[in-house]
Amino acid sequence: QLLFRFKYRKWEEMAPIVTQFHNCSIIYKGQLVKDDLWVENGVIVDPQVYFFEKKRPADVKVDCNGLIVAPGLIDLQINGGFGVDFSTSSADQAGGLALVSKGLLSHGVTSFCATLISSLPEVYKQVLPFLKPRRGGVHGAELLGVHLEGPFISVEKRGAHPTRNIRNFDAGFKDLLSVYGSLENVRIVTLAPELKHANKVIAELTKRGVTVSVGHSTCGLEQAESAVKSGASFITHLFNSMQPFHHRDPGMIGLLTSDAPPAGRTVYYGLIADGIHAHPAALRVAHSAHPKGLVLITDAMAAQSLPPGEYMFGDLHVDVHDHKVTLAGKETIAGSVATFDHCVRFFQKSTDCSIVEAIEAASTHPARLLGIDKHKGTLDYGSDADFILLNNELRVQSTYIAGELVWQIEPEEPIPKKIKK
Repeated sequence: QLLFRFKYRKWEEMAPIVTQFHNCSIIYKGQLVKDDLWVENGVIVDPQVYFFEKKRPADVKVDCNGLIVAPGLIDLQINGGFGVDFSTSSADQAGGLALVSKGLLSHGVTSFCATLISSLPEVYKQVLPFLKPRRGGVHGAELLGVHLEGPFISVEKRGAHPTRNIRNFDAGFKDLLSVYGSLENVRIVTLAPELKHANKVIAELTKRGVTVSVGHSTCGLEQAESAVKSGASFITHLFNSMQPFHHRDPGMIGLLTSDAPPAGRTVYYGLIADGIHAHPAALRVAHSAHPKGLVLITDAMAAQSLPPGEYMFGDLHVDVHDHKVTLAGKETIAGSVATFDHCVRFFQKSTDCSIVEAIEAASTHPARLLGIDKHKGTLDYGSDADFILLNNELRVQSTYIAGELVWQIEPEEPIPKKIKK
């Protein structure tokens, strides 16, 4: 139901429209509470200001019909979807990005980092300029920047990354710039901390405002801790493409309970809760060990939201079957086809954590990792009005960006009644 307030003056002179979302439960400061959400100029505002100071009612009231209002989801590792591969240069880069951005709205994603797997230098120089950060809206989810997953990784733990594309830091940071060409649109870089000059590279990337993630690595805990001390703050897809946990050297997994990170620093870790990459028991172990650092990701590739079949992932052939992506003719996992809302539901069910914990792992935590939590991943006053409406099964019913409805589920067709003769 929409109620509009009219004034006897020109529309251009009217104050910004204030919208009140009511009859809902909202995720606010770590709790699910019965309350209303007020939005003005694309920003979440304090209703007390309008009640007591401005003495002004809402211009528009939206009945949420008892749904949950949650921060919009933020996917920090998505390689593509809807037939589009971010690691492939094409004649219509802008069109491909637009297709993915638009499609993600139906998954509850309001912001994301386009992710490129290990590629040749010419690919980075062709693709990176097209992946400039852009605001979200009815056209699609907001692009926060690029996550460069490689090519400075371990050959042994390359996973589905092409061996011929993998590089070392023989000349330190110069090698990185030579391969990427520019860091202008780069938000996250995944690298292996055991590589020569890795700590110096990590320190320089951090100095330039780039989030460094450790992954695709054979390193032990000591090397991982050294990387964190140099500035690394994230672990790429925990449990995958790394040394398995061992009681004498727990490897990167040990960072979840390490006492090495400086005071006040949180080490975050990505987790693919698609039911393929990590067993539910592993999800429970990670959540129990370090819940505040958990960041859900999809690691989705071009076949996300497409039927089973053969596809390209970078310059590799992959097979998609039974919701699983593998290198053609092999059992090596090559990304996922899971949607982000599915990952949230699977994680919540597997760990029996609260709804709030599951949602914050896909919104609040990734925003904190990138240092954008004043505006994203939260419903606090003053933050961007990027949010989703969910039912009790955590299925997305509608998506809002800057307070604007940008996607909603199609209403079910009523079942026709049989007419008795």
